[in-house]
Amino acid sequence: MNITKQQIDELNAVVKVAISKEDYQEKVDNILKDYRKQANIPGFRKGQVPIGLIKKQYGKAVLVDEVNKLLQDNLNKYLTEEKLDVLGNPLPKQQDNFNWDNEVLDFEFELGLAPNFDVKLKSKKAITQYKIVADKKMIDEQVERIQKQYGKLVSKTEIGTKDEVTGVFKNEDEEIENKTTIELDKVKSKKAINALVGKKTGETVTLNTKGLFKEDYLLIGSLGIDREKAEKLNIDVIFTIEEINERQPAELDQELFDKLFGKDNVKSEKELKDKIKEDSEKQFEQQSDQKLLNDVTEKLIEDTKFELPAEFLTKWIQVSGENLLTDDQAKEEYDKSEKGLRYQLIEGKIIKDNDLQVQLDELKEFAKGFIKSQMAQYGHLDPKEEELENVANRVLGNQDEVKRLSEQLMSQKLLDLFKEKANLKVKEVSYDNFVKEVYG
Repeated sequence: MNITKQQIDELNAVVKVAISKEDYQEKVDNILKDYRKQANIPGFRKGQVPIGLIKKQYGKAVLVDEVNKLLQDNLNKYLTEEKLDVLGNPLPKQQDNFNWDNEVLDFEFELGLAPNFDVKLKSKKAITQYKIVADKKMIDEQVERIQKQYGKLVSKTEIGTKDEVTGVFKNEDEEIENKTTIELDKVKSKKAINALVGKKTGETVTLNTKGLFKEDYLLIGSLGIDREKAEKLNIDVIFTIEEINERQPAELDQELFDKLFGKDNVKSEKELKDKIKEDSEKQFEQQSDQKLLNDVTEKLIEDTKFELPAEFLTKWIQVSGENLLTDDQAKEEYDKSEKGLRYQLIEGKIIKDNDLQVQLDELKEFAKGFIKSQMAQYGHLDPKEEELENVANRVLGNQDEVKRLSEQLMSQKLLDLFKEKANLKVKEVSYDNFVKEVYG
């Protein structure tokens, strides 16, 4: 067998493979002999079918199969040994006069080659790195929510402006009948508030659904209807009052602090607010990090210029899926995927240049951290190391999970690298301002 490469240009090449009979004939003959031993053909005893008949029936199929195996194995080996960085897969060139009976079988494959380029992490224009801070308003609101959540309900006979009212919404024409609890401080309509305040259990109130609540989702839950119906709804509903309660806020005392954070971990209102601030900003960091990763990615794609073997890749996309695409479909798919392909190449270059690797021991520690945070969401705040180790071993026994966690860990390594080497300017913002700037 002889394999040679013809360089067309920097991004395209053709590999020629010449296979002679001596490369495959012995293997083909052995397979046909095995076929002869097993063949059941009328008129012949098993194992006594003439080899000529076996070759006539199966010879071409066996030859094609063995040559294709040789091609695949040796072409992959050649690409590895020659350290050719190919995009997609080699594409066989159409040969109109090909003859499987030739003494030497010649094959040609088109290659699309990855471009050579450099990546500069430090851009001329600084990229904004948001630091989201929990401001006083947010912290105070969170304290108020905690006090409300852990407070106690006191039964009342008459509705006040901040009470919780349980009752049934009803409209026969729209087939609405749903028992729910509403909080008056979440009602938007002043007319509705005025109609409710002062009412007693057993009484009914007619309310209009349009603009009833401050948040749209509250109407969906209160009436027991779907989102699509709620968006258009402008009807009167009868609300029958069954129960009235005032939620008295919990005291900010040691009993509440221990319930929230464990015994003696927080000992004062100031420490509570400091803890809320710390936890909130830790959660915000995930959002600001994702924003930074997206912005650096976009900047790298914009600043890192290189050509791609577009014609080859379009042709490869055309034939590589389950169904053959038309020229226009393949071009459209290439245009959609080009940006992603560019970043894959850029990311691979960054990983190689900075020797970023995922080691098994650090992957296990990363998995433990992920597992610990998941446990914390369900109230398990202090798992033992042995417990984390056992869960991590089970998780890492699943190859899909290994792949997913490895990608997350590499993404974290890239983020740390960008924070260290990219041209960043830190901007402190409240969460509300972050949302306005980033999402409009």
